[in-house]
Amino acid sequence: MNVETGLIGTQIPLTFNKYEQIDFDLYIAGPNQQALQHLRNITNDAERKNVYLWGVAGTGKSHLLQALCTSAASAKMNIAYIPLSEMNTLSTQMLEGLEQQALVCLDDIEQIAGNSEWELAIFHLYNQLRDAQIPLIISAQHSPKGSPIQLADLKSRLAWDHIYHLQTLDEKTSLQALQKRAQSRGFDLSDEVADYLLKRVARDMHNLFQLLDRLDNASLIAKKKLTIPFVKTLLE
Repeated sequence: MNVETGLIGTQIPLTFNKYEQIDFDLYIAGPNQQALQHLRNITNDAERKNVYLWGVAGTGKSHLLQALCTSAASAKMNIAYIPLSEMNTLSTQMLEGLEQQALVCLDDIEQIAGNSEWELAIFHLYNQLRDAQIPLIISAQHSPKGSPIQLADLKSRLAWDHIYHLQTLDEKTSLQALQKRAQSRGFDLSDEVADYLLKRVARDMHNLFQLLDRLDNASLIAKKKLTIPFVKTLLE
């Protein structure tokens, strides 16, 4: 699926996994139901304030931001999604004029920590969007208080409005998430195989999803189903 973000008057395509639709339905919320529902409400104007999502890797922060973009695009809204993990290939100029968008998503804001140019640019963006009542959705690995952002004024603003601490999934919901991922790719993942993976691989959903994608590709090449013996061979 391609999602486009409007930056400095242009459209920059962001290619997500071609096998799946990055949407809210694919996200298994578990203990994060409140954050999920809040983001769902943004595109119908029920919630228009800024949102700060934080949590360890694998809690679905990027998925939620990309799902929000999918939802907003379906509602014919102009959106901007900026993956700050690619900061080295981006320019702060792309932040100019974003108050013309319906919403703006900044993924991995801590990537710009210590970069005075980027910190100041995002500080000004925050103020412009707030004045224009355009929601800014931010993801991070740390709470606003624990953020490595050095610009004090920006760091203080991160603590405004809605803050959601995303939690990791327990074993039951992790199994559901794996099976839903598999279903989105067009194959069934048995309880036995999913449980086998969860007991032998760190329960980080990002890594588990990547592993599942590799296992699926391997099964297609070998023309074999994902059984425990087959998965065991691949893991070894």
